[in-house]
Amino acid sequence: MGIWVSCMVPFAFDSHGWQAKAEDGEVESTGRDAAARAAQGNRLIYPDTRRADQTDDYHGMSVPDPYRWLEDVDSQETRSWVEAQSAVTSDFLNGLPGREAIRQRLTELWDFERYSPPVQRGGRYFYTRNDGLQNHSVLYVSDSLDAEPRELLDPNRLSADGTVSLAGWEVSDDGRLLAYGLAASGSDWREWHVRDVVTGEDLADHLKWIKFSGVAWTPDHQGFFYSRYDEPSADEKFTGTNYFQKLYYHRLGESQDQDRLIYHRPDEKEWGFSPQVTDDGQYLVIEVWRGTERTNQVFYQSLDDPNGDVVELLCGFDAMYRMLGNRGSLFWFLTDLDAPMRRVIAIDLQQPERDHWVQVIAPSTHVIRGASVVGDRFFVSYLKDATSGIEMFTLDGQSQGEVPLPGIGTAGGFGGRQSDPETFFWFTSFTRPTTIYRYQIATGERTVFRRPHLPFDPDDFETRQVFFESRDGTPVPMFLTHRRGSRPSDGWPTVLYGYGGFDIALTPSFSVSNLVWMERGGLYAVPNLRGGGEYGRQWHEAGRRENKQNVFDDFLAAAGWLIDQGYTSSDRLAIRGGSNGGLLVGAAMTQRPELFAAAIPAVGVMDMLRYHKFTIGWAWVSEYGSSDDPDEFQTLIRYSPLHNLKPGTTYPATMVMTADHDDRVVPGHSFKFAAALQHAHSGDAPVLIRIEPSAGHGAGTPTSKLIESATDAQAFLEHVLGGCRQPANADEL
Repeated sequence: MGIWVSCMVPFAFDSHGWQAKAEDGEVESTGRDAAARAAQGNRLIYPDTRRADQTDDYHGMSVPDPYRWLEDVDSQETRSWVEAQSAVTSDFLNGLPGREAIRQRLTELWDFERYSPPVQRGGRYFYTRNDGLQNHSVLYVSDSLDAEPRELLDPNRLSADGTVSLAGWEVSDDGRLLAYGLAASGSDWREWHVRDVVTGEDLADHLKWIKFSGVAWTPDHQGFFYSRYDEPSADEKFTGTNYFQKLYYHRLGESQDQDRLIYHRPDEKEWGFSPQVTDDGQYLVIEVWRGTERTNQVFYQSLDDPNGDVVELLCGFDAMYRMLGNRGSLFWFLTDLDAPMRRVIAIDLQQPERDHWVQVIAPSTHVIRGASVVGDRFFVSYLKDATSGIEMFTLDGQSQGEVPLPGIGTAGGFGGRQSDPETFFWFTSFTRPTTIYRYQIATGERTVFRRPHLPFDPDDFETRQVFFESRDGTPVPMFLTHRRGSRPSDGWPTVLYGYGGFDIALTPSFSVSNLVWMERGGLYAVPNLRGGGEYGRQWHEAGRRENKQNVFDDFLAAAGWLIDQGYTSSDRLAIRGGSNGGLLVGAAMTQRPELFAAAIPAVGVMDMLRYHKFTIGWAWVSEYGSSDDPDEFQTLIRYSPLHNLKPGTTYPATMVMTADHDDRVVPGHSFKFAAALQHAHSGDAPVLIRIEPSAGHGAGTPTSKLIESATDAQAFLEHVLGGCRQPANADEL
């Protein structure tokens, strides 16, 4: 439950890895010198970018913004600029040696089956499957786990180029109706439809202008709740701000303009509403969110009287409250109220006053990242130094012990209804692809539902966790993954990947592109920076708003530690990150340009003075602060990547990555940053921008585009870092 509209989604441009085979078996020189020699005498000629006389006054300080015109992504001048920049980038990438070999290995490894955990409704099981190279996973249904599944919805048939994706689905309790959302070109906008599960035919229902909302079916299966925004004007569809979300009920067979308005707040433009119907069908629960704040409110309505009042149960945005389930009027919530590491409490609607609240599961020394109620048990997910642990409890809070996991990594899932006898979960690590497990609650039996098979041996690689000190002495953990038994004799080519924001935890997960990086002899490093959710509320608070510099200090300290410990060197070190992680890369490369040889900031928030003026950017003010506030402006101007580029500086080789339909972090951020970087850069290393057409922030990106972007990123890094030869054996590195 709940829609946190951060600038982070699982997205196409995450860290992709290393291809280290030198041409003709020769060992190339490394680092800046190699990159400079590669470009010397053939230095890239960048398109002329007009610098306008645009200056803004921020609390008495004049701040120039010469590339403001690039914010208008649909203007003819911007389109011409995009075409010119794309031509330079394409020519550069197409000329890189070994690029086709990279593509072939990525394609070979990407061609494996991927599944989602099954969802059981009405005796039927629903899950998605990708056969390997399909652009999008296909939704299947089966009458039992042993029965042959049949295709229910194949989004690959909805567009010739794979730019329409399945972006959400929910099955009615009787398993007969499927509500599903579609996204075009990676946009956050969703259009929802309804399909008959038995016939496979769509009903006439078609809902539009839905963003940051799922659906919640009523127990009579006659309709569902959802939230939407008013229809925007044509020129603001992808850039206009999103305010005044409204909660509706849609009855099947009726047009959207007949939908019943359940709740809205014309006096609170930033409030959003996430609906949930309790398993017993008695209550509509409304989570009220406000931007990306990790606090929320909870209201409810009794479904015995659909026209009854909405009751405000938890008000004031004083903590996080996540509805887990109920037994009649007794509601269970996961909360961080008076518990920075989180706990589970019970609230009786008949006595909702705080002095009647009961603690069911006490806080631990490890942060609770999630909880669910399945089979009359609580399944509680903890993070222990950024790795998963699962513990099961009775409904009165008695521990039933840990659920054994296959190893050290990340587990998720554990969904289902309160009466279900089973649940499903997934497990993954940096070196093991996601496997789906079935867990029988009464017996504790765990069996494999689906396990992927790839042409590599996970035991050829190893992951270990180290701790380093940040600038202020704070210990910060970091995962290091590489080929087993290898050693950094001359410094590994290294990708340092980070995020550090929005209470999001970076935990071990499998990536084909990272695997290729490590296959070729590279090191993949992931520090768990402050601002994330690895250690609870205080860890997050230590990296947001006025404390944001802590995140950058942690990242820079991680780089320094890797160099000091001999794992790598400045001329072998690349940094990557996307979205808020793109901001991280932009800040790191402008604060310490000499520390890195390469940088790939993807779909990044680069203009910290104007980010809140587009689409859902206003929602990040709780994380970053706003330039409208004089004190917060002073914080933002000190690290805003766009505003800290200094002419005459030698910056790392850089490939900015974005997409032309990104309506989360609008592409104007990347456009302006790339133009300003090309203007300021005094070195010979390439400064490029890769603009993905017909794509968005990352969710729903077709597999073909994922492989293309991974190929380009790895070929770029191999070239600018100087390359390295394939090791003959593990001890040779």
